[in-house]
Amino acid sequence: MEDPYSFQAIKPLWGLVDPLTVRQAAALIAGFDPTAVDQSGNFFVSSSGWTESEGIAWVHTALAALVNAINARKLKAVIRRAAWLRGWDEEPEEGERYAESLTIRDEDANEAWATEPPRFRPRGIIYRVSPDWDLTTVERADLIAWMKSRGITSGFFFPDVAADTPGYLDSNNLRYAPKLAAAINAWLAVTDPGGKSAKQALEKWLREHAAAYGLVDDNGNPVQQAVEECAKVANWRPGGGVPKTPGA
Repeated sequence: MEDPYSFQAIKPLWGLVDPLTVRQAAALIAGFDPTAVDQSGNFFVSSSGWTESEGIAWVHTALAALVNAINARKLKAVIRRAAWLRGWDEEPEEGERYAESLTIRDEDANEAWATEPPRFRPRGIIYRVSPDWDLTTVERADLIAWMKSRGITSGFFFPDVAADTPGYLDSNNLRYAPKLAAAINAWLAVTDPGGKSAKQALEKWLREHAAAYGLVDDNGNPVQQAVEECAKVANWRPGGGVPKTPGA
């Protein structure tokens, strides 16, 4: 039986979209496909018309975070506002403004009018003061950098990080410490010293994986002091010695 909530799952092609509108970004951060969010933003709706409101609050929260960050200039965005040519007797309503002069670039004019050359007439426009979050866009790189600064390093925008990866092992985490990660991963990997002392086995593993944790010099060779420091942290047998053979 088909999952009735499958329409909310993010489609892979969203990985190609850059920049994203603020509303699209909010849905993706919350873990939902932007096309599943109704135009009103109040619920999800499938192509067949089936609606669901559970989880929509997460989208609202993500949108609020994005809007506040943009307004506070903590997240770079291209602000766009809804605007249209003023009708001959049209007046701005509440939240709208009137601009008397309108400058049209030549390339825009050529797209807008089929006649060559286009006939220009002075026209005013009416625009909404508040940004349109369906038109305002954010670059993916700026969005990811902002999310990292807020401690968010999992979800759609971080596909290479396993959902169960702890923060101290996640290289995208703002507080990631390479030496700490090296020591922990060495401890996890070296379960059998293989006839060596724990310290020797840990140092061997750390030398082999030094580059992954920045424990190398300018020539790419392991830095012995850094290797020893990590091994000291991970060593579960600080007293030294080779483990005794069972039954000996």
